[in-house]
Amino acid sequence: MTALLEVQGVGKTFGALRALDGVDVSVRAGTFHGLIGPNGSGKSTLLKAIAGAHFPEEGSIRFEEREITRMAPADRARLGLSLKFQITAVLPELSVYDNLLLAAQSEHPVWSLVRSRTKRRLHRDVEDALTRFRLADRADDLAGELSHGMQQWLEIGMALMGRPKLLLLDEPTAGMSPEERRATGDLLLPTKEFCAVVIVEHDLDFIKDICDHLTVLDQGRVLDDGTVAAIEASPKVQEVYTTRV
Repeated sequence: MTALLEVQGVGKTFGALRALDGVDVSVRAGTFHGLIGPNGSGKSTLLKAIAGAHFPEEGSIRFEEREITRMAPADRARLGLSLKFQITAVLPELSVYDNLLLAAQSEHPVWSLVRSRTKRRLHRDVEDALTRFRLADRADDLAGELSHGMQQWLEIGMALMGRPKLLLLDEPTAGMSPEERRATGDLLLPTKEFCAVVIVEHDLDFIKDICDHLTVLDQGRVLDDGTVAAIEASPKVQEVYTTRV
């Protein structure tokens, strides 16, 4: 089966820091793929390279067999790639409903927005997202009034409104309580029906529970790659997490 996302030999340097050094990652459709490793191992740098937040100096990134290495982020989004950074980017002065509606409307032509034709058409999608992410009873509240965990759920919902083929998540459970982390996993799982997910996460229990495949980075290189069971049994990974985490 052809990979949905193929990262080959990607390298990225910031000054004297070699953040990524010949990284290879393959992500299949309908899977959750975790990126783990010690602080400074290159996880978030790789995620940003995939999203187009910065371009690598070497290697290639292909999405559905299409070269996107130096493609603008907006063009990647049109192909079906969505990103949620660690810091929430909800609009705090707008309602929860309107945050989701705006995210859905971003996928539609400008002329349809000018003529106000999309709100009625998208209402069902927004209602479904509110229910799925446990926000239905907060629909009319300002997004800024939500708890940190609920703001994270709202932003994940926003990132999924356009039904992307690949969602990139950078530490989606950061700052959450244990209960919120477990709930986040439950909320994400139905996404497999239409969207693969690449997750950068420090919570190993969360990522092992939700992911099908793991890539372990260390000092900008792939240390190991495989199923959750294979990574748990890897002596190389055990050494890194014993000595550097």
